[in-house]
Amino acid sequence: MAVFTKINTNDISYIEDQFNLGKIKKFKGIKKGIENTNYLIRTKNTKYILTIFEKRIHGGCKYNDLTFFMKLMLKLSKLKIKCPNPIRNKKGSYIFKLKNKNACIVSFLEGKDKKQLNINDCYKVGKNIAKLHIVSKKIKLFRKNSVGINSWKPLLNKIDSKINKLSKNLVGNMGNELKYINKKWPNKLPLGIIHSDLFIDNIFFYKKRFYGFIDFYFSSTDFLAYELATCINALCFKKKKSSFVLDKEKSSKLLKGYQSLRKLTLAEKNSFNVLCRGSALRYLLTRSFDYLNTPKSAIIKIKDPREYIQKLTFHSNLYSFKDYIK
Repeated sequence: MAVFTKINTNDISYIEDQFNLGKIKKFKGIKKGIENTNYLIRTKNTKYILTIFEKRIHGGCKYNDLTFFMKLMLKLSKLKIKCPNPIRNKKGSYIFKLKNKNACIVSFLEGKDKKQLNINDCYKVGKNIAKLHIVSKKIKLFRKNSVGINSWKPLLNKIDSKINKLSKNLVGNMGNELKYINKKWPNKLPLGIIHSDLFIDNIFFYKKRFYGFIDFYFSSTDFLAYELATCINALCFKKKKSSFVLDKEKSSKLLKGYQSLRKLTLAEKNSFNVLCRGSALRYLLTRSFDYLNTPKSAIIKIKDPREYIQKLTFHSNLYSFKDYIK
């Protein structure tokens, strides 16, 4: 979530005309995230999230992608997965135009993200990721991962060598890592619909208990274990002085929670290290691109690519699934 597109009271009046929400009393931009523009909007008794889909390099902004996201959230809600619900406008559509861009309004999910997960939180998150994966098998939808492995080389080619100021020969090192990952990447692993962006700010807790997931705008069909690799990178590292190192207690609990509902196959375990390296490279690439290309006018906190330089290096010194558990 972020604010690239600024709206005003005229835009709010337009939204009021398009939807049966009632009078909008307040609206405020949300700074978290790096991809689309988001606002919290309030009527007298209800809160909603307005998302404006930016025509940027990552993620989905095509109409077919947006239709997938809306249908997915609706179906997940019906299957008892807590997530935002898209709101129809007066014409019966979930997608509408605002500032010449596609936009949607979804229900506000109660609770909030935690600044840091404890080991019990990690177990619950892992278990609920498994629940999401199991339930998603009942959903007959498909979307190719727009930031999957086949997108990484074209993205690398768009990253200017100016990024090397963060780390010596960073562009070359990312290229070498991509060659290794392409060589080792698995061909056949269990597939399904994954959230694909389960960072801590997309995981909500309410009254100190896990409550639900938000921000499904990277969701796609991909390896289920790749989701876990992303979660290891996003949720299970700790910073010691200036270095990021794996917190094995957290990664163990997350994986144990997941496997309490869905056991990983031997092939998934054998591929786990390269999936973690691939996920780390994916976020290093997108953060590097955003670091160089995010407009200065955007209300956003730029994510530091150096975090993922360290995480990628850390994974390159590990080999097996056992390296991620205690």
